[in-house]
Amino acid sequence: MTQTVNLSLDEAYQLAHRALRSNGFSQAQAHAVAQNVTAGERDGCASHGLYRVLGCVRSLHAGKVSADAEPRLIDTAPAILQVDAGAAFSLLAYQAALPAFIAKVRHCGIAALAINHCVHFSALWADIEPLVEQGLVALACTPSHAWVTPAGGTQPLFGTNPIAFGWPRPQQPHFIFDMATSAAARGEIELHRRAGKPLPEGWGIDQQGRPSTDAASVLQGAMLTFGGHKGSALAAMVELLAGPLIGDMTSQESLAYDAQTGSSPYGGELIIAMDPVRFLGAEQPAHFARAETLFANMQAQGARIPGERRFQARQRSMQYGVTLPQTLYDEIVALCR
Repeated sequence: MTQTVNLSLDEAYQLAHRALRSNGFSQAQAHAVAQNVTAGERDGCASHGLYRVLGCVRSLHAGKVSADAEPRLIDTAPAILQVDAGAAFSLLAYQAALPAFIAKVRHCGIAALAINHCVHFSALWADIEPLVEQGLVALACTPSHAWVTPAGGTQPLFGTNPIAFGWPRPQQPHFIFDMATSAAARGEIELHRRAGKPLPEGWGIDQQGRPSTDAASVLQGAMLTFGGHKGSALAAMVELLAGPLIGDMTSQESLAYDAQTGSSPYGGELIIAMDPVRFLGAEQPAHFARAETLFANMQAQGARIPGERRFQARQRSMQYGVTLPQTLYDEIVALCR
């Protein structure tokens, strides 16, 4: 039986924060990252939880992320804001840009935020949620490293290229989905490798292009998109929207920049938010009631509303804390000097 360690949410945050600070991250950068990975663990997303601290430190030691860059906001147009992360993680840059971005959305009804020159490891739902909590509708996407083969191909070209979308719901957990355009998140495959568990069929291929359920072989070969050519088209869309459109890297360029150091992806993220009040005016409550009818009809058929499991896990974690594998806990503790 795998040994585990139970931590309160504060203990989980302090562990992550201590490991990051011990390795040279500034207070502001360490706080933003520790908050994010704790939130991932809290919401049952172990692939984006404290496990990611290991990659953050590895990226720093490889010289592939800034430990102390200060974000720089660039007011590009009435409905466009850019924030230069300065080769640091995306998280502090997003926090710095959020107030000005929300103001643009309120003013114009719709606005876009480009996070440039950032290192990205985090789940996108964490970027969507603060916007949805303000009553906004939002979506986000980002490339990663070239780990995924296009439909019909055998060589990595796309990233896992997640897309997230959020819709605010009064008195209900918000509708938020966050999905990779690959069949699974890269972190899920890493966790299978660490646990010695076989992958489900359809997640990846080995270096010879043959279907494989061995995590190590898939990590050396290529991941697959979900839904064949449909997921492949969405992955290409993300490459374009959050790459060339905002003047940042594609997944293939990010992997070349990595230079086989195993660091987190480097590039950009695009976030678009819409204000329902500006779209609908006084009719907004009536139309949002129609949306609730849609959700109710989904549930009446036994369907799960995306995000429900995360919110349920959040409630449990707030009461009982989170559980880490002993090996992972020991690895993070070893980073604390």
